[in-house]
Amino acid sequence: MKFRRRAQQENQHENRQESRQESRGTAEPAIVGHYRVGEPIQDTKAPAGPIEDRWDKRRFQAKLVNPVNKRKLTVIVVGTGLAGGSAAATLGELGYKVKSFCYQDSPRRAHSIAAQGGINAAKNYRGDGDSIYRLFYDTVKGGDYRARESNVYRLAQVSVNIIDQAVAQGVPFAREYGGLLDTRSFGGTQVSRTFYARGQTGQQLLLGAYQALERQVAAGNVEVHTRHEMLELIVSGGRARGIVVRDMVTGEIETHLADAVVLASGGYGNVFYLSTNAKGCNTTAIWRAHKKGAYFGNPCYTQIHPTCIPQSGDHQSKLTLMSESLRNDGRVWVPKRKGDNRAPGDIPEDERDYYLERIYPAFGNLVPRDIASRAAKNVCDEGRGVGPGGLGVYLDFADAIRRMGREAVEKKYGNLFEMYERITGENPYEVPMRIYPAVHYTMGGLWVDYDLQSTIPGLFVIGEANFSDHGANRLGASALMQGLADGYFVLPTTIGDYLAGAGSFGPVEDADVAEARKAVQDKIDKLLSVNGNRTADSYHRELGRIMWDYCGMERTEESLRKALERIPELREEFWNNVKVPGDAEGLNQALERAGRVADFFELAELMCIDALHRTESCGGHFRAESQDEDGEALRDDEHFAYVAAWEWTPEGPVLHKEELNYEYVKMTQRSYK
Repeated sequence: MKFRRRAQQENQHENRQESRQESRGTAEPAIVGHYRVGEPIQDTKAPAGPIEDRWDKRRFQAKLVNPVNKRKLTVIVVGTGLAGGSAAATLGELGYKVKSFCYQDSPRRAHSIAAQGGINAAKNYRGDGDSIYRLFYDTVKGGDYRARESNVYRLAQVSVNIIDQAVAQGVPFAREYGGLLDTRSFGGTQVSRTFYARGQTGQQLLLGAYQALERQVAAGNVEVHTRHEMLELIVSGGRARGIVVRDMVTGEIETHLADAVVLASGGYGNVFYLSTNAKGCNTTAIWRAHKKGAYFGNPCYTQIHPTCIPQSGDHQSKLTLMSESLRNDGRVWVPKRKGDNRAPGDIPEDERDYYLERIYPAFGNLVPRDIASRAAKNVCDEGRGVGPGGLGVYLDFADAIRRMGREAVEKKYGNLFEMYERITGENPYEVPMRIYPAVHYTMGGLWVDYDLQSTIPGLFVIGEANFSDHGANRLGASALMQGLADGYFVLPTTIGDYLAGAGSFGPVEDADVAEARKAVQDKIDKLLSVNGNRTADSYHRELGRIMWDYCGMERTEESLRKALERIPELREEFWNNVKVPGDAEGLNQALERAGRVADFFELAELMCIDALHRTESCGGHFRAESQDEDGEALRDDEHFAYVAAWEWTPEGPVLHKEELNYEYVKMTQRSYK
């Protein structure tokens, strides 16, 4: 049945609510499906008072560490993308001793380099009505009212400082004729607030952070450990005090201790196998921390990007993103008639359906990513898709070329057009691009408070690795904004408040270090000893297909229950039949991949449990049973206006709810029409 009856929906919610209320009155949390319900959780760090004053108030309240004491304190930062690189550089500049780790051969290879389209900031250079409050409002609305107001407002405030910082570093943002920085529009907004450097914004911003990082390396404040993968978190005395890493070249297991640990290891979109993420992107760092006590927030919130080059066959190991910036000037359409296989140039205007412009006249092609993705899926499901298998829609620049001229289009998008042509063999100046939605970004991540600290004291989580700012859907050009806001401006303040008490932490217990090292070694030994007949990649591909089919763009109770039957079966087979050639004494990429796939199996199960328990639709989480008469996502604010913070236990996951209270933005049904 396509639409859920409202009465049936309310009855089901009432039954669930009664069961939850009963569980709150008992000493032991009730068992609900695949999980238990635990005590609520609350962010106690965000100050009260006017929202525009909260960040200033928190900065003033935060304890300070004097410069002499900073030199005695060590901070570990895992990840060297925009969040990790900017954090390590800034902490080094402040005087802390910093150890930076990445599994790539250089910090410049971090996946932030692939974020092409731009970075949001409320500068209002265009004078088109933008403001900090409007950026705050657009972000909360874009996240389908599932993000914290305090965090989002702070992000909007800090955005204006990020641009100044990047310009001072020499980031070559595009400029208008008069010399001001240029901006363009992105999905989910009606103003131009996205700063860009052609189609290379992430790369240029990463180079800015990298040169700041290298300055601190030269000054002796930062040590960079490349080709090192974090495999375990060391918790001692209830605090995060270090990590266990594997040297990916020599195979040596190393222990590194510190006074605080920062995870900036990115998102977990590769649980789907095919995604726009680099092949190395994984969940291992945050998942190992989760199993040590860090709660996982909203794991089911996955963003599907509408502007990806369609899959061309089963041979592919990843997908390629075309920047959302292309939707500024490109028009999205499909044939009006089902099964119309004519070349796009042979289809006249009156036989084309510019469906985003038709359905959402106020925003047109600039609707948010979740809405554009579902709309593309719907027209393809109707049999009006284009290209092989009918899994594609056109992104057409013919009108833009006529209006602006080819040279102007080349200046704005030339490198993206060149990349598209190299991959597909088609010239997008002459024929429309073909695009289709694909897994891109994960809004879920480790739960953090307003200070970006997890439920493990001393473990801070920044950038895409945390859940904090985007709710159920991220607006385009906000990933770079959040990564740099966390790294340059937020974390350096809040971590100081924690480190001001470092003198009372006590020594790291040898037994805690030994336990962490043993856990790493035991897992490596187990993977190498199975000696089965299937590769880790083959299991990863099969897991990804399960996740895409049953927990992808559209989820149902039936599909999620199928996934929760199949994933444990496949995981058991993996641990009994995976083949990991070679040994642990040196370079062994098969061993690296096997360890990451093992973590993906466990994460995938939690994602499906989270998606199954949330019987509403919101943002990137679309339950087919919960949609309105127009097929749009139907939220249930009465029962699900909370963050799902999951605790790992050997007996199964425990759900802790953080209620979301809105003082400044009214929760309404999203509309971009």
